[in-house]
Amino acid sequence: MTRVTRWLAGAGTAAVLALLGLGLAGCGTVGYYAQSVRGQLSMLQDARPVPEWLAESGTPGPLRERLALSQRIRDFAVTELHLPDNNSYRRYADLKRPAAVWNVVAAPELSLQLKTWCFPVVGCVGYRGYFDKAEAERLAASLREEGYEVAVYGVPAYSTLGWFDDPLLNTFIHYPEGELARLIFHELAHQVAYAKGDTTFNESFATAVERLGGQRWLHERADAAAREEYQRFDGRRQDFRAFTLSWRDRLDALYRTRLAPAELRERKAALFAEMRAEYETMKATRWGGWAGYDGWFARANNASLGVLAAYNELVPGFERLFEAQGRDFRRFYAEVQRLAEAPREERRRVLADPHEEGRIP
Repeated sequence: MTRVTRWLAGAGTAAVLALLGLGLAGCGTVGYYAQSVRGQLSMLQDARPVPEWLAESGTPGPLRERLALSQRIRDFAVTELHLPDNNSYRRYADLKRPAAVWNVVAAPELSLQLKTWCFPVVGCVGYRGYFDKAEAERLAASLREEGYEVAVYGVPAYSTLGWFDDPLLNTFIHYPEGELARLIFHELAHQVAYAKGDTTFNESFATAVERLGGQRWLHERADAAAREEYQRFDGRRQDFRAFTLSWRDRLDALYRTRLAPAELRERKAALFAEMRAEYETMKATRWGGWAGYDGWFARANNASLGVLAAYNELVPGFERLFEAQGRDFRRFYAEVQRLAEAPREERRRVLADPHEEGRIP
């Protein structure tokens, strides 16, 4: 299979499966698929071709500029990165809400292993997505009653396996230029290769493509102001990524010990307190007090830390693979497609850090 969902939002996948007529038993499942279909169809109906928006006198100037920029980015994705040439991101919709969908992730009290939900065709994933935030919160409350730690977060965009023309949305159209480019490249990469049930492989591949493509866009097409704006944005993100993944590793090591549950809980609480204190220091010393991640750290738990690895764990391996293929995107994609069809063990072997044998189980 060469079409894939962005593993940030299960709602898109669910809509596709429901629309394809896959029968699933159970009232809860039927209700979930129904909301997915409604949300997906509403999004498609709201989207109109970008040229129509550009031709309308009532389109605000800032939106007009971003839509024009998005089409230059979209063309670049085809001509320079050899990503799919289709109608995805050639239409725009204003959803009049801050997220396309809301994802629910859950993990046990003393583990970073995410709870999974399974779907036909795409396999099992560690989240469940909803177009209605209230429905996501209801699931979250139910999971908390079962003893899980839960995170609910908004997703700006997702891919629908290539079955539909995924639109540009108000949820991300005003991102900094470099980030807008990266998001479009990421989503299109999900139409290139898909490994059933392997979220980490799929997300890490798309993240690698967005980084490689984003760097090329900024270097070749963006002006100095856009590069400077993105450098500030991405610098904070890289700090956040390195910081949170280091704490994730520390917590994972703790949970793998054979300590009694009471002692694990005590040490866990101490680690979370230390993490939040160090975040405040980083915010003051490196970011000049910028507080954009305050909410994340206030709500941080096993679920929010557990979901981080899927998007980054195998990225270095994909970047090495890109270099090994002579920095040729077509050859790179062909090898990734081969790996997507290979056994999971081969994928991990090929993408593992050669300097850390056995690092990836």
